[in-house]
Amino acid sequence: MSFFPKISFQREVEEYLTKVFRNNELITALGTQEAESKYQSLLSHLSHPPGFTTVRVNTHLASVKHVKKLLLEEIQKQFKGLCIPVLEHPKLQDILLIPVIGPRRDLKKHASEVIVGAHCGYAVLRGAHVYVPGIISTSKFMKAGDLVSVYTDIEGKCKRGAKEFEGVKVFLGNGISELSRSEIFSSRGPLNGMGIRMIEPVYLSPSFDDVLPSQLFLQNLPSVVVSHILNPQPGERILDMCAAPGGKTTHLATLMHDQGEVIAMDKIANKVKKIKQNAELLQLNCIKAFCYDGTKALSVEKREDEPEGPPFLPESFDRILLDAPCSGMGQRPNMAYSSTLKEVTSYQPLQRKLFTVAVKLLKPGGVLVYSTCTITLSENEEQVAWALRTFPCLQLQPQEPHIGGEGMRGAGLSLGQLKLLQRFDPSAVTLQGMDMNSLQDSREDDLISLANKDCIGFFIAKFIKSNSK
Repeated sequence: MSFFPKISFQREVEEYLTKVFRNNELITALGTQEAESKYQSLLSHLSHPPGFTTVRVNTHLASVKHVKKLLLEEIQKQFKGLCIPVLEHPKLQDILLIPVIGPRRDLKKHASEVIVGAHCGYAVLRGAHVYVPGIISTSKFMKAGDLVSVYTDIEGKCKRGAKEFEGVKVFLGNGISELSRSEIFSSRGPLNGMGIRMIEPVYLSPSFDDVLPSQLFLQNLPSVVVSHILNPQPGERILDMCAAPGGKTTHLATLMHDQGEVIAMDKIANKVKKIKQNAELLQLNCIKAFCYDGTKALSVEKREDEPEGPPFLPESFDRILLDAPCSGMGQRPNMAYSSTLKEVTSYQPLQRKLFTVAVKLLKPGGVLVYSTCTITLSENEEQVAWALRTFPCLQLQPQEPHIGGEGMRGAGLSLGQLKLLQRFDPSAVTLQGMDMNSLQDSREDDLISLANKDCIGFFIAKFIKSNSK
C-alpha cells in the first residue's frame, strides 16, 4: 500500500510514458489489465525509497566480515539497541544489505515545521540528516533545540525563508533543530553543516555521515551488479566513459586488485575532482581521471607526444563501461519528476554517440557493458536493438550475476535476446514496507530476494566485440 502519492510527471511526459508501458508487444504478451497494473505499481514504487540500504565494502582495505561487525555496532548505536540485521549477499560478495524500517505511520507531528527541497527530502528518506543548504523554510520562532516536523516541497514552490507554506508538502519525520531560524537564514549564518538532526524519520535507515568512509561506499544494488558483469581482470586497461562520481570506477579498480589501469572520464571538472577524491579516500592507485567529453574520446591518428589521457586510438581498451547519461527515471525516491519531454528524449542521440565511440575504442574480443538508471524503452531495449543492427561485430552476452528481470518487450527484440538483458523493475514486488515484527519473522533468503527486486529502476546490457574486422 502506498504511503506517498505516486510520482507525478509533466503532462507530455506522462503521455509519453503511458504509450511506452502500453506498447503493442507488451499488451499482446501480458494483456491490457496486467500491463496497466504493472505500470501503476511502478509509479507508486518510484515515489518510495528502496527497501534496503546497500553498502559496498572496499575489499581493497577491509574484509566484508570486519566491516559487517563494525556496521552492526554502528547501527546498534544509532538505533538505540534495535536489532536490525546486516545481510551478506550470496551473489554479490562485496556488499552488505541493511533492511529499511518503514513507513512508520504513527509518528506525532509537531507544530514547528521545516520545509526542505526535494533532493534533500529524498536523501532524508534514505537515512540522511538535514543540512542547512537543503532548508527552504522554517516556522517563525524556531530555536535551536526545538522538536520540529520536517516536510519536503516536492513541487519546488516554497519560497526561501518563508515563515509558513500551504502548498503540497510531504511529511518526512521529526527531528531536533541544531540552529535557530535566524541563524539558518542570516546572510552571515552558516551555509553548511547540519540543520536538523532526524530522530524519528518516516523510514528508519542508518546515517552514513563519516561512518567508515574509507572502508565502505554507499551504492545502489544494481550499480554494484554492473561492475561484476564487466568483470575486469588484473592488468587490463579499462575505460569508464561517464564515470562521476566514481562509485563504479572505484569498484572496477577494487575488482582488479588495483592492478592495471582504469581510465575514468567525465566532462564536468567538479565531478572529475570527486572521482579523484573517492579514489584517494579508498586508496586506489590504478585510477586515472580526466575531464573530457566521451563523445570526442576517439583519436583518428597517432599523436607524437602520446599523452596518457584522451583522446585514444581505436582498439585501446580491454573492457569498457558506458554507464550513460540518462533521464534518470529509475531513481528512488522521486515524487515529482520535473524534466520536459524534450529533455527526456534528448538522451537517446547522446547515448548513441557515446556508444559509437565505445565500440571503436574497444579491442576485438573485448567486453562492453551499457547501463542506465532509467525505465524508458528508448534509452534501454531500443538502444540494444539499434546497436545490434548498427554494429555487426557486437554480440549480446549472458550476464553474471543475473538477479534482475529480463528486458521489456516493445523494441522488437526476440525473447532470447530479452533474457540476456537485465532490467531491475521495482514493481516486481508488492509495495508493503517493513516493520520490526515482519523483519524478525522473515527468512534471510527471502530478505535477499526482496532486496534484489525492491531497488532502483536500472538496465544493463553486455556485449562482446568479435575478432573479425
